[in-house]
Amino acid sequence: MVEKEESAFPDLEELKDHYRNIISLFGEDVEREGLQKTPERVAKAMLTLTEGYRIDPNEILLSAKFKEEYSQMVIVKDIDFFSLCEHHMLPFYGKAHVGYIPNGYITGLSKIARVVDTFSHRLQVQERMTFQIKECIQKALNPLGVMVVIEAKHTCMQMRGVEKQNAITTTSDFTGAFKQAKTREEFMNLIRHK
Repeated sequence: MVEKEESAFPDLEELKDHYRNIISLFGEDVEREGLQKTPERVAKAMLTLTEGYRIDPNEILLSAKFKEEYSQMVIVKDIDFFSLCEHHMLPFYGKAHVGYIPNGYITGLSKIARVVDTFSHRLQVQERMTFQIKECIQKALNPLGVMVVIEAKHTCMQMRGVEKQNAITTTSDFTGAFKQAKTREEFMNLIRHK
């Protein structure tokens, strides 16, 4: 991963103090045996879940950009991801399917998954994450087209509010050649689960 400068990292001690205060506000005793290390564990977890702010997704793609004359669809499907909904800071999770049609350049396949990870490790909404992944690939590789489809379950819908356990949200975005219905249909047929 391509990380930004160290100064962009939040302070672990400061985060621990905030979580200690939050736990206390719930009426809990943060000195209780089961909670003594919880503020540190939560702070570390949040740093991991938001590490996408400290990584440049364009640099990920550019670090493995190769000249190649291949000009057919390249698809990386079923990329597992976890993210935090920015409205409730509860997880949403699922699979991303990303395709592009090279225009003289390709990138390492693992880099596509890393771009998904980078954008998912931020406070997000699924719609924006779909758009950001598409835009990043379009900008870095300038392909003939990009298409992104994300399918996710949102725990903010499962655990609170409407409490719908099996609802799946699907978003898509595309550029270039994928504006043609036939090309989009080919992509959708190739990502369908068997």
